[in-house]
Amino acid sequence: PGGERLHGLESPKFKYLVQTPAEVRATLPEGKDVVAFQNRNPIHRAHFELLKCAQRDVKDSILLVHPTCGPTQPGDIDGLVRIDTYEALRKETEQEFPMFRWAYLPYSMKMAGPREAIQHMIIRKNFGATHFIIGRDM
Repeated sequence: PGGERLHGLESPKFKYLVQTPAEVRATLPEGKDVVAFQNRNPIHRAHFELLKCAQRDVKDSILLVHPTCGPTQPGDIDGLVRIDTYEALRKETEQEFPMFRWAYLPYSMKMAGPREAIQHMIIRKNFGATHFIIGRDM
């Protein structure tokens, strides 16, 4: 016999939309490469130019903006404020960049260097990414 159904567990509730890997993958067109971008701070102009270049370099790809939105380092910008900045940028750019997708990961960066970068690549692969770029935060 196979595994049994697990009862009694549910995902925690967040003050922003959180999607499971399956839910995010369902929004991505089949057969296209997906370039995932992960960072922990609001996206600034240099980040946005990097996003455009990465999406252009991987022909006919989708770009998944997938920042970590959990608690950060002391003095960093609050997660909900960061979500507001991502949502404002998403709305401002959705007509010109329909190949960009946005999803939020309720996870905290540990600032643990290359091993954490590998962990984040695996996480993004679970969300459908075929390529991965990361902000300098690691």
